[in-house]
Amino acid sequence: MMGMLAQAGAQLTASAEDADVIVVNTCSFIGSAQQESVNTILEMARHKINGKAKRLVVAGCLVERFRNEIPKNIPEVDAVVGTGELTSILDAAGISQPTANRSPFNILSSRPEGNHRRQHGRFARDAWDGAVSDLPNYLYDDHTPRVLATPSYSAYIKIAEGCDHPCTFCIIPQLRGQFRSRQFESVIAEAERHAQSGVREITLIGQDTTCYGEDLGLRDGLPLLLEKLAQIDGLHWIRFLYAYPNKITGRLLETIAAHENICSYVDVPLQHASATVLKRMKRGGGAEVFLRSIEKMRRTIPDVTLRTSFIVGFPGETEKEFNELCDFVHEAQFDWMGTFAYSDQEGAAAFDMENSEKLPSREIESRRKHLMSIQKKISRARKKSLIGREYDLLLMGSSDETDLLLEGRTTMHAPEIDGKVFVNDYPGIGSGNGATPREGEFYRCRITAAHDYDLVAEIT
Repeated sequence: MMGMLAQAGAQLTASAEDADVIVVNTCSFIGSAQQESVNTILEMARHKINGKAKRLVVAGCLVERFRNEIPKNIPEVDAVVGTGELTSILDAAGISQPTANRSPFNILSSRPEGNHRRQHGRFARDAWDGAVSDLPNYLYDDHTPRVLATPSYSAYIKIAEGCDHPCTFCIIPQLRGQFRSRQFESVIAEAERHAQSGVREITLIGQDTTCYGEDLGLRDGLPLLLEKLAQIDGLHWIRFLYAYPNKITGRLLETIAAHENICSYVDVPLQHASATVLKRMKRGGGAEVFLRSIEKMRRTIPDVTLRTSFIVGFPGETEKEFNELCDFVHEAQFDWMGTFAYSDQEGAAAFDMENSEKLPSREIESRRKHLMSIQKKISRARKKSLIGREYDLLLMGSSDETDLLLEGRTTMHAPEIDGKVFVNDYPGIGSGNGATPREGEFYRCRITAAHDYDLVAEIT
């Protein structure tokens, strides 16, 4: 949306006070994100009432859930843009674009027409319980204008949109539509353009990156894509996020291990470890299966970094099932882990489970804190084991904590979600030569100290 607006002549500003048009992009995945979205809309509405703003636009997943209720309950909202309507952002913002200068914003579904029955131009969902037929099918490509919201040396590339997994706690399929992959050549073209413009780090994202290419008839689509990306000059780090457990193949692991510029990093949200809870979640698997998979990852990829996330307090979760999860976390020894309190979302299958099965919020929060306390000890020990080792460091500039420290990331740290590396020593300190390391450059560093989640390093 930012790219389309900028191409049409809009000037983007980071200050709401200076804006004529304010666009709030929303999330509706869990209750806390939904509340944050609503609060932000109300906060931005004040700029229209008391400030300079002339138009207020709400975009994203909240629109897919409450399209009619948003302008009804917040009359300051002038337009809404759903996840499948990104090309309408110009009209929503009240910006006209001369026909002669208009660029084609292709709306691609990437699925052969014959593979799925259609209904009113959208993918029918009659194969699923509680199916809905009116779903987003938008998918950007390498011709869609983009403005990076990240530092100039790092970029996300979305390789797929939507999801076909029927997890009972999740409403993403209703918000984002059926799974659909971008064309292989389109992803490569975008990555090459980013590399030519100075991007050194690419992070591939999607609701399920490990299913990439299945709808295009590609076998081992993600490994093939990674192999091609690894050949692009200038890309120092390539990683992907959000792997589905049973889609982590031997070919994928071997591809990661074979290329130095593909980060040895696997993010696989397992959601739980009790087989009975996972069955109620409609995911499958269990602690023993996951431990075998983790052992294979560590055997195939030297020094692999493993991240996961879990949901605690899923309806019916017994103390025994929760203890299974705690035991699994002890045994698996993840490098990074996030824990979410179960969020009851209307539209998800779990929402309709008996109220008697749903745990009190206080109990859910108690379990969440307990699981994170286990991981905190694991993280502290694993971080301390890194002291004395050397890594490549992507420098991100001065630390948010203090100007006396620099801050960076290694291959063990995905953008925005993992811990930090604080740099307190580097060549030039005290020498008077002003040789301060530069943001966006790679340096060799040695780990000198460790905390619960963060590291301290010196640049060598």
